[in-house]
Amino acid sequence: MHADLRDRLASDPLWEFALAFYARPGVEGACLGLQDQAGIDVCELLWRCWLLTHDALPGQAAEAGLAAVQRWQREVTAPLRGLRRELKADAALREGVARLREALKRAELEAERETLARLESLALAHPLAPLPPTEGAAEKALQNALQLQKKPHLSTLNSLVARLDPPRGPR
Repeated sequence: MHADLRDRLASDPLWEFALAFYARPGVEGACLGLQDQAGIDVCELLWRCWLLTHDALPGQAAEAGLAAVQRWQREVTAPLRGLRRELKADAALREGVARLREALKRAELEAERETLARLESLALAHPLAPLPPTEGAAEKALQNALQLQKKPHLSTLNSLVARLDPPRGPR
């Protein structure tokens, strides 16, 4: 990885990018829709979007390192999310369940923060590939990486890419 790209990534923490991008109009709904309808990992999606803002794509080693992060998501984050969602109806009726659900929500957020830290480490530790300077390259890269094919999912993905800031690096 070029030192310039490494410096830009290090000065733009993934956690801060994720919070700011997720807060933009339409982004949260699009991310959660892709998570619930297409099985997309929102943290991985945000990581890939963060890299795109720096004109970068994960290289082979970073892609290979995803398996450990995905295992963390599957074994830690997803069960917390499942429990939180399962308690939603009871939480409306019982104060103790509502407190438990809030604790699970905080734990889920911390698990996601850890996921993003692991993803950022992958990007900083391994060579990245340049984003091709062609129109639609970002959309195509995300589509391929996330293995999306259904038109509604692709439309949602394209709307997310449209909400990204222009690339921060030299082309």
